[in-house]
This record gives sequence, structure tokens and C-alpha cells, in this order.
Amino acid sequence: MARRGGYPGGMMPGGMNNLMKQAQKMQKQMEETQAELEVKEYEASAGGGVVTVKINGKKEVTEIKIAEEVVDPEDIEMLEDLIVAAVNEAIRAQADDEKEQLGKITGGMGGGLGGLF
Repeated sequence: MARRGGYPGGMMPGGMNNLMKQAQKMQKQMEETQAELEVKEYEASAGGGVVTVKINGKKEVTEIKIAEEVVDPEDIEMLEDLIVAAVNEAIRAQADDEKEQLGKITGGMGGGLGGLF
């Protein structure tokens, strides 16, 4: 027997409006958090601190510091490896912070909510 009346999916008339308001609120919180994350600075080091890298929330390298004792013209490859390691660690720190901050808003549904925002 076919069911008559009611609302598709069982949603009440005001339910869609409430859902839209919640989505808009979440989007605004995500935009604010994203803006806050962009101005944050992340620092990581490699080789026991002989190479230090700072990046911003946009994943742009803003500073690299290299201790004098690690600069060996005979072993440029080691210095390059230390720089790469420090940059990658700084990027991981930024990504972890971004995931954590956005996760607080989305409740673990993912930062982008499947591309909706």
C-alpha cells in the first residue's frame, strides 16, 4: 500500500531551513579558521636542529636557518637532504594542525565535506 502525504525522507518543513542555517554557520566557521591558519607560522628542524625551516599556513617557506657547522662543501648532498627533511616536517606540522582545527568544526566529516565548501 502506497504511503500518502508526509515529507520525502521524513524531513519536516522547517528542517531544510535549519539544515541550511547549520551548513552556512559551518561554512563561516571553516572560512574563519582557514584565515586564522593562513597567518600561523610552523617551524621544524632536522639534523638535531642544524637546519630549521619556517613556513606559513599557506605552505610557503618563509625562512631557512642553517648552522655553520653543517655547511661542508664536500658534502652538499647531506645539507640538501636536511633541508628537504625540515621542509617536509614543517609541511606535515601545518597539515596536521589544519586537519585538527577543521575537524573540530566538521566533527570528523572531513575538511571539505566532500567538496561542498
